[in-house]
Amino acid sequence: MAMFRGNSKFMYDLVVIGAGSGGVRAARIAGGHGAKVALIEASLHHGPPTYTAVGGTCVNVGCVPKKLFVYGSQYSHQMVDAAGFGWKDVKGYHHDWKTLITNKNKEIDRLNDIYSSMLGKAGVELIEAIGALKDAHTVEIKSASGDVKEITAETILIAVGGWPFKPDIPGIEHAITSNEIFYLEEKPERVVIIGGGYIAVEFANIMHGFGTKVTQLYRGPMFLRGFDDDIREHLADQMEKSGINLRFNSDLESITKQPDGSLVAKLKSGEEIACDCVFYGTGRLPKTENIGLKKAGVKTTKDGAIPVDQYSKTNIDNIYAVGDVTDRIQLTPVALYEGHCFADTLYGGMDRPTTHDYVASAVFSNPEIGTVGYTETQAAEKFGDISVFTSSFRPMMHTLSGNTNVRSLFKIIVDDKTDRVVGVHMCGDHGAEILQGIGIAVKMGAKKADFDQTIGIHPSGAEEFVTMREAKYHYVAGKKVDGPRPKAGM
Repeated sequence: MAMFRGNSKFMYDLVVIGAGSGGVRAARIAGGHGAKVALIEASLHHGPPTYTAVGGTCVNVGCVPKKLFVYGSQYSHQMVDAAGFGWKDVKGYHHDWKTLITNKNKEIDRLNDIYSSMLGKAGVELIEAIGALKDAHTVEIKSASGDVKEITAETILIAVGGWPFKPDIPGIEHAITSNEIFYLEEKPERVVIIGGGYIAVEFANIMHGFGTKVTQLYRGPMFLRGFDDDIREHLADQMEKSGINLRFNSDLESITKQPDGSLVAKLKSGEEIACDCVFYGTGRLPKTENIGLKKAGVKTTKDGAIPVDQYSKTNIDNIYAVGDVTDRIQLTPVALYEGHCFADTLYGGMDRPTTHDYVASAVFSNPEIGTVGYTETQAAEKFGDISVFTSSFRPMMHTLSGNTNVRSLFKIIVDDKTDRVVGVHMCGDHGAEILQGIGIAVKMGAKKADFDQTIGIHPSGAEEFVTMREAKYHYVAGKKVDGPRPKAGM
């Protein structure tokens, strides 16, 4: 393949603003194709006040440290379960929060350095500064020392990601988000978590696993809106049985700091909850303020997201955007995919439009959620005639652990006209690992008959996905009905 040759009238072929997952991938691949690339990031190392650094939200205050916390929080459950398998005298354990934070920081330091090295090997110039558009081809960069200069590029990619949202309520300055929680010096003994998305749900389970008393508030009737209803309800049941206090149809009115440093979270109902920490996990908004989008003529939505086409192009021909800053799916692998498609198309001589159907995802709760494709409600609306297969069971491990509350739920949704599996969902151990593999089959268009002809791995929970033979119920013309499943093509 011929190497890319750019336009010499600009300083760079490509300037990327934001060294998160999408920006790094785009810069690295573009550099590999021969483009002259500059990548701008406010900080090359994690921590306050910027929190994000090279590697973006995922590496610094997102997926990576979150998953490390998930691993750590699971040991408390495992030590309780161990007694049923003959392990004795395991009740004297305690958790040292400072050790967790110290070791987490060392790992993120390592990853920051790896990302910087990887970019250098691809020929990308990594600039530690704040970047903002001055016009469609000019970026003004300001270093931490206050030095300001301008650079030009034929193409500009916006990949600045998002920032946690906090509402304007009295005492909000006392609340933390998914940025600050990774740098707390001490573990809170009591936490109130506000939000119903995956961030709030995950941290409710994480902190509960570390021994914190958790109350989770959500203003709606059920959390995880957009996920399959059966899965949402199953997880809520499991969390409540584990000891997490879930408060649906509840919202916060104010936060008051007490003389002893503790907090009082006052609900709109008038109820007050004493706690040591208030955590807002109410989503993230695109970080598009103060980056000069208006000067360059780039349009945004009312929430600040940048609309783009299937090639990640904005309304300005030479300005593109990928990742959480756009109005698409806010997931790290999606940002990586978008950045790679962008670079291959513009600099690799390929035609790689993005598609966002059948994207597998997970919620690292306890138990985990794994999902790909349409929910039951979405599938009934889109396909009309569907069959729904479900299996709820007690995991084999807990036949000896003594924990009678733990159950798994697996679900398959099939388009009856084609027999294609259009949705697979589960809430159970290793949900992310299992659904990653199944996600490949679903993306390839696997039919229910393919699942049925697959021999299971025994004994495993995952084998349930290839042993569900009879539909629990089905839909005809979008309406739920009982009775046998229609034959494919009928």
